Amino acid sequence: MLTDTGKSKYAQASAPPCGAVRWTGGFWKEVLDSCAGSMVPQLRKMFEDKNISHVVENFRICAGEAQGDFDGTVFGDGDFYKWMEAECYAAYFLGDEDRFVRLEKYVELIGKAQQEDGYISTKQIIESRQGAGGRMRDINEFEVYNMGHLFTSACIYFRVTGKDSFLRIAEKAAGYLQGMYDEAGKTGDVQTAVCPSHYMGLTELYRTTGKEQYLKLARQAVELRDAVKDGMDDNQDRIPLKQHEKIIGHAVRAGYLYAGVADLYAEQGDEEYLEMLHRVWRNMADTKLYLTGGIGALYNGTSPYGNFFKDQKIHQAFGYEYQLPNVTAYNETCASVGLVLWAYRMFLIEQKAEYMDVLERAMLNVNLAAVSLDGKKYFYENMLRRTKKLDYELVWPLTRSEYILSYCCPPNLARTIMESGEYAFVQTKDSVYTGLYGNCRGRFVLENGAAFTLEEETGYPYDGKILFRFTEVERDVPISLKVRIPGWAEMGKTVVRRGSGEQVVSLGREDRGSYLELRLDSLAGTEAELKLDMPVRYTMAHPKVEEDGNQLAVERGPMVYCMESQDCDADTLDDIYLDPEAEYSLQELEVDGRKIVALKGEACQAVREQYDPEALYQTYRKPMRRKVPVRMIPYFAWDNRGQGEMRIWMPYKV
Repeated sequence: MLTDTGKSKYAQASAPPCGAVRWTGGFWKEVLDSCAGSMVPQLRKMFEDKNISHVVENFRICAGEAQGDFDGTVFGDGDFYKWMEAECYAAYFLGDEDRFVRLEKYVELIGKAQQEDGYISTKQIIESRQGAGGRMRDINEFEVYNMGHLFTSACIYFRVTGKDSFLRIAEKAAGYLQGMYDEAGKTGDVQTAVCPSHYMGLTELYRTTGKEQYLKLARQAVELRDAVKDGMDDNQDRIPLKQHEKIIGHAVRAGYLYAGVADLYAEQGDEEYLEMLHRVWRNMADTKLYLTGGIGALYNGTSPYGNFFKDQKIHQAFGYEYQLPNVTAYNETCASVGLVLWAYRMFLIEQKAEYMDVLERAMLNVNLAAVSLDGKKYFYENMLRRTKKLDYELVWPLTRSEYILSYCCPPNLARTIMESGEYAFVQTKDSVYTGLYGNCRGRFVLENGAAFTLEEETGYPYDGKILFRFTEVERDVPISLKVRIPGWAEMGKTVVRRGSGEQVVSLGREDRGSYLELRLDSLAGTEAELKLDMPVRYTMAHPKVEEDGNQLAVERGPMVYCMESQDCDADTLDDIYLDPEAEYSLQELEVDGRKIVALKGEACQAVREQYDPEALYQTYRKPMRRKVPVRMIPYFAWDNRGQGEMRIWMPYKV
């Protein structure tokens, strides 16, 4: 059973019903298959293992099925709910009844662990039985974060299976939050939940059940932020929400916050919230967004907007405008997932190509780089450059790990990948907008009466030719197909064919970053084709991005490319200079069983004499330069062939 939540009141578009769009082949189908077949089962193993994460064991202790102490992370409950969301989609797409049976057993376990008043967070339940701990004493215990992901996961479970067992648990937990927020409103003792997943979760609960109380609760939770005493930039609650001008603080908390506010606007409206979202988005997109789509540049930073004498230490900080280091780039995977959630919600509110461009950049580059091609190892942070050695130690490993102590990112990434088909299209009463491009098939019933299947066939993201075909047309009513012209696209064309007729529209630079409307008076037998040129292009950064001064990056289509030691015969990539006049050929390459499209060409190698690579400063002596063959691979495929150097930004020959 798949249910439809319908269109939000203040959003101009809505998502197709849950599961109505499927990847049918090509790039995204490979990614989805790897996730469903490798990532999701591997995550389950980790959550089930008492000696690794202890997450499921904590639920068993709470439910009275096991004895012991709490162990693992305080946010493990929420991470497990994220995994359940991914598993639900995997079970649906694979038609795997055994997975659904196992999920229902987990739902039963969670129900047994939940307390009578609806409260559920395993750490506090276990510790309270032992005469220690207590509820809601410290926002960094992540209790509300855990419940927020419970809400979302339960909604997905209901939409996919039609069973309300998980939904009943979620509604009971929401009842607990209602009492907590009502009391906080009376006493003024307000805390802001960190990584506030519950704003999105409560809104989803409203959309799924139709009960206004959950939407009111979401708004109440958001509005109470302004009553927090001694708020922090780290938590984005030092100043009232509607006064936010810039994106600051903890990057994951920011993404969740603004995605939640976008959800709230979509349902209830409030132009001041929308204006604030626009301001903060512009600050992020124009000055604090990595080329790969990563956000949150610094492991730790100090709020640049606080009082000079009361510096606020920020974890996973945005830092100043244009502060985008490469070697130490933090870019937690959960932050880029939060960006995807936020961008998608902004796109539903207003169909601007920029939102989908940013979503695509993050999905194809930093998000996919966070997991190995075999789907079993992960980065927590996502650097843009790896050197032979560092004279300091970073918090996280320089290569992917099977298990990381902060295991929030892997299930967050898994659910995002499993739900990626929902980013392929959105719909209005008489239009379909294209989003992520890939081989897919979607079933649509629009408000104007049109009912049809839309199939997409393409080699994207490596090929710019995308064919749209209308099939199974039950009700042939005129619609508009609105195709995204990405911001990187400078040349192309669209072709609409019906019968022997053909209509061609040429595209130029002026069309970049926009939507082209194709008005279709009849759907049966109609095909539309988008052809985007995909030349290799060099990208430069703003002059204020000091780390990228006098350097270039290589892109093709929506993909960011990088160079690894394995693809260049040089002692160090530090001696390699890009040649802006070099020509590249496409090369199909297999890495760890996955086929990717690499770029093969030439660069320059500096041959130095009287040069000390360890010296902090030394006299410059012009090096000899020689041409060397090089290869570049998509950034998402790096760190799958052993340890070595990697660079995205590289100096270039003038």
